Amino acid sequence: METHVAEMDTLGLVEVTSIGVGYRAQDAMLKAADVDLVLARTICSGKYLVAVAGDVASVQASVDAGAAASEGALIEHRVISRLHPSVFPAISMAVDLPADQFEALGIIETFSASTIVEVADAAAKAANIKLFRIHLAMAVGGKGFVLLTGDISSVEAAVAAAAPVAGAEGMLVSAIVIPSPRRELFREYI
Repeated sequence: METHVAEMDTLGLVEVTSIGVGYRAQDAMLKAADVDLVLARTICSGKYLVAVAGDVASVQASVDAGAAASEGALIEHRVISRLHPSVFPAISMAVDLPADQFEALGIIETFSASTIVEVADAAAKAANIKLFRIHLAMAVGGKGFVLLTGDISSVEAAVAAAAPVAGAEGMLVSAIVIPSPRRELFREYI
């Protein structure tokens, strides 16, 4: 499937407690509207996460169909619109981070995969930073985290603006700024 996520600004997520139900929800979501599949996979604790992108109306129709197909297994569903353009590449792990861009490091961690998308969006809109990884639930107990870099004042501003987004929902695990990280911290990130 060809993806045009650069042209889109809305993301929809459906998380369910069952892998089988997750596949059914994914099928319903893709049949309900013209959306692009961003990811669909099992996540920790035997759950399943589906994320789609497109215009607001299409994503809303897709998420509604996925939620309806989830028959009592639905954990969470969310539509997030007007996302910063840097969010989609960071989710897709398509961000190249050259060594000369290793600056201050910001890490925000949440209890929810969908909340981390809103957190990353708030960070990108708050300051001149580079999102280079948005991790959605896989291999981290269903949590999400975002990694961002930039000059120290920008990273501090981004983390300060974004952490309350998760805190307001009781989803914030940690919000860390490392002013002068060792280069090794950028080498591997799950």
